[in-house]
Amino acid sequence: MRQEDPVATHAAHAAPASDAGTRAMRRAVELAARGLGSTSPNPVVGCVITDACGTVVGEGWHERAGGPHAEVNALRAAGDAARGGTAYVTLEPCNHTGRTGPCARALAEAGIARVVYAVSDPNPQASGGAATLRAAGIDTEAGFLEAEAEAGNTAWLTSVRLGRPHVTWKYAATLDGRSAAADGTSRWISSAESRADVHRLRAEADAVLVGGGTLRADDPHLAVRGIDGATQPLRVALDTHAAILPSARVLDDSAPTLLVVAEDADTRHLPGVDLLRLPLHDGRIPIHRLLTELYARGVRSLLLEGGPTLAGAFAEGGTVDRVVGYLAPALLGAGPAAFGDAGITNISQAVRLDITEAVRVGPDLRITAIPTTAPKEH
Repeated sequence: MRQEDPVATHAAHAAPASDAGTRAMRRAVELAARGLGSTSPNPVVGCVITDACGTVVGEGWHERAGGPHAEVNALRAAGDAARGGTAYVTLEPCNHTGRTGPCARALAEAGIARVVYAVSDPNPQASGGAATLRAAGIDTEAGFLEAEAEAGNTAWLTSVRLGRPHVTWKYAATLDGRSAAADGTSRWISSAESRADVHRLRAEADAVLVGGGTLRADDPHLAVRGIDGATQPLRVALDTHAAILPSARVLDDSAPTLLVVAEDADTRHLPGVDLLRLPLHDGRIPIHRLLTELYARGVRSLLLEGGPTLAGAFAEGGTVDRVVGYLAPALLGAGPAAFGDAGITNISQAVRLDITEAVRVGPDLRITAIPTTAPKEH
């Protein structure tokens, strides 16, 4: 249930374009998505180049951090056909030299006559590309299909604007909202198809996080399986008192792991484990401090797979940016709820959500929603 009308309205005011231009930008958005999970801490970006007649002559996307940017890849594909053409880019071309050179200059040197981009770059270190392009005499238009491009790059944009990772809370529950049966059993509430889909979410995230309750109850592995070429996310385990056993699956060598513990936790039984020691607040790991530390480690998107207690703590802190729920066609009637205490005592305090997608995944229903209130900075 995508919101198409606001996109079309915004595009009409921002940068009128032909049907060919619309197709080119939407193709650029599709290309950008191919970089999810492999470009962090950089954004995902797609670029399509058309010649003077509107024919696509080059495509590219940012494939991995440290590698060529989308514009450079598209220019290489287009060759001399780029001269006099139009570049459709999902994000304002960068204007700085990091591990790669500035894309604004590359577009100008290639003889591009026009640049249409969707989203302005909020990163002050890289912004200013549009001004550079205009100074070079290139016709530059901003805001075309902005909402569509922003949706595809929401994790990185959120992280830059708020200074913390974008957080997706993923959960599985029965139709009556139970995450496990009364005796604690929970495998498997959702279907095999839904569980495979979760691996896609993991592959698109920089880090996957669980709490101590999930560690003890499920001994989760958290690595990506069944997706060729996937970059393994950082596995983050919150274990205040370092009660985890060295044999825990999350500590194997199939993916990197960060164990978050209290400052004074005894970790002598965990030699070689990457540790993050944090001071406790009211006996708990402080969520905002944790997110700040993860951001400093390059994490821009975080998949929260913890249980109801951890989910409630993140929601109470205003740090859930997206919810992905897998609802199984089953009823339990008793057992733990999927969502724990979030400090909500009155219906007026409910976390209201906007459902952006509802699709069948095998026998289950996958619902994606975003909070309607602005996420909190810290």
